Amino acid sequence: MWGGAEAAVTCGLVLLLLVVHQLWWTNRQAREGAERKVHALEREWQGAGQGAGQGAGEGDEERGSQSAPADSPGAGPESRDSGADETPGRKPARRQQAVAAPAPTPDWDQAYAVLRVPRIGIRVPVAEGVSKSAVLNKGYVGHYPRTSQPGQGGNFALAGHRNTHGEPFRRINRLRGGDEVVVETRKAVYTYVVDKTLAQTSARDSGVIRAVPRSLVKAGHGYDSPGYYITLTTCTPEYTSKYRLIVWGKLRSMRPR
Repeated sequence: MWGGAEAAVTCGLVLLLLVVHQLWWTNRQAREGAERKVHALEREWQGAGQGAGQGAGEGDEERGSQSAPADSPGAGPESRDSGADETPGRKPARRQQAVAAPAPTPDWDQAYAVLRVPRIGIRVPVAEGVSKSAVLNKGYVGHYPRTSQPGQGGNFALAGHRNTHGEPFRRINRLRGGDEVVVETRKAVYTYVVDKTLAQTSARDSGVIRAVPRSLVKAGHGYDSPGYYITLTTCTPEYTSKYRLIVWGKLRSMRPR
């Protein structure tokens, strides 16, 4: 009986340590690592911006923030100003491009953007891919391969942990229509606005991250027309991975860095 009691206490202590490791230590490590990566990206972008500023020509100061309705592909952030003066004998007015030139495909598992959600205090790196070991367990948010990049037409789809390993998406269930979701890259800052949520759907509901996001499981949830979307996905209920919680937003504006 004495030996059995000692074994039970030992097992209890081991289990307690495992719980502490998962719920506290992994969060601490991941958050610290993610914060360091955010600072590193910001320093890198600042240095690149200063270098570009030294070689900039006249007229760069004319560039400003551009806004576009996310649900109107023809007037979206990739469109150009078509108001050039075509009068004979006059030099056509210079056209402004609404977004920077498309960036090269990010390296796999490497952070290349920063996601900020002011309402719930998120500021985390975005990395290419949704690998647990190389991306999500480091406290990063992962970009689903084969979905759009920030500011592009289609769906910029992201995944993040809701519990443990930094749990960046712990509180995305609190987001409401009109809340801002900001994505910063080396070239530009994109502001999306939360539009719709789906409290629970199947983990295999691939429709939620399609170019025109629409649930294949929950009828009537999603969109019917092309646009400029962002999708945030995480597990639900908390401490399980049985279902997925979805937050959708639309692109409101972009400004070059």
